Amino acid sequence: MELILQFVQVILAVALIFLVLMHSGKDTGLSGAFGVGTGQGPFGGGSLVERNLNRWTIAIAILFALNTIILVKIH
Repeated sequence: MELILQFVQVILAVALIFLVLMHSGKDTGLSGAFGVGTGQGPFGGGSLVERNLNRWTIAIAILFALNTIILVKIH
């Protein structure tokens, strides 16, 4: 079970890194290369793609944190 959770942790870490790099920053960042919108909204992006990117990033971050807690409890 621990091996499966460790594998999931690696996948979540890679996904989280990718999602964070997709966000547009002050200089548009990597997300500009993939056509993510630059409108303004509650999290800095107004387009549907940017809002969904925010939602996915938050969801993966929560899963990452929960998986970390589970791994610490098991070990």
